[in-house]
Amino acid sequence: MDEIVIIGGGVGGLALALALHAARVPCRVYEAAPEIRPIGVGINLLPHATQVLAGLGLEPALARVAVATQEAVFYNRFGQLIYREPLGRDAGYAHPQFSIHRADLHAVLLDAFRERVGADRLHLGWKCTGFTQDDAAVTLAFVDAAGAPRPAQRAAAVVGADGIHSAIRRQLFPAEGPPKYSGVNMWRGATVWPRFLSGASMVRAGWLANGKMVIYPIRNDVDGAGRQLVNWVAEIETPKHESRDWNRAGRLEDFIGAFADWHFDWLDVPALIRGAERILEFPMVDQDPLPHWTVGRVTLLGDAAHPMYPRGSNGAGQAILDARCLAGLLAGGRD
Repeated sequence: MDEIVIIGGGVGGLALALALHAARVPCRVYEAAPEIRPIGVGINLLPHATQVLAGLGLEPALARVAVATQEAVFYNRFGQLIYREPLGRDAGYAHPQFSIHRADLHAVLLDAFRERVGADRLHLGWKCTGFTQDDAAVTLAFVDAAGAPRPAQRAAAVVGADGIHSAIRRQLFPAEGPPKYSGVNMWRGATVWPRFLSGASMVRAGWLANGKMVIYPIRNDVDGAGRQLVNWVAEIETPKHESRDWNRAGRLEDFIGAFADWHFDWLDVPALIRGAERILEFPMVDQDPLPHWTVGRVTLLGDAAHPMYPRGSNGAGQAILDARCLAGLLAGGRD
């Protein structure tokens, strides 16, 4: 019973499991979702995160499904260039910056987990509802997707990688209170579109008061004709917001007006927005830092530990760095 139990089979949880396996630390992952489905849209992995994944032998698999981002370009809301700079290997880093669909990143991690750690080590439909611990171990309570109790599980230590609505965090800090809204709402989508600019450019245009866009490709040649899957994010100062939910549907009419005349020589922004099959909405919210992440044999990782504004690579990249550091600590504690 010297195994580590990871609560949450997302990016952070699977990255930690792979890092623990590489350090010869046995682990199991319990995920609340009854099945793995492709969710989310685009994210960025900066060189410090891809270095960690390369250390786990995953860079070739990522390169096959991601776009190696070459440059950041900044435009005003009239489509006029303000500034550009190289990114990733083009900026001299040893590892690339990858722009990638979250589902593709998750699939790479999941395939590696099943091959290396073992498919029987991933338990789907196990929602953690709480824990108790003593000097020897942690006991975890679970329910299934219908809310029926599942058998309790014991572990030498537990890592709560269960995201922004973490049950582990809620038990550790029950009086924390709700997140703080920044005053900026965000709408996200992905659209199949012809290559623009370098074909590997990350675009930022406009500003929050009147409307800001972040646009970058996340899959190459999705149709055999060279078109890409292009991720876009619209950010606007908005007085009201709904609760944070990564999968909450957004409405086109709530934000398209801010970008209605963004017809640039190199991109028709409103057409790009309208071409998305699905729009997601998420408020820019944040929470104050916790005094600590660890109580006894229980600790937190990723969004469960330090939810941040969803900008660029913050969440996924930081979760991957957390995984490397925490795996080292847990492996060292066994010596």
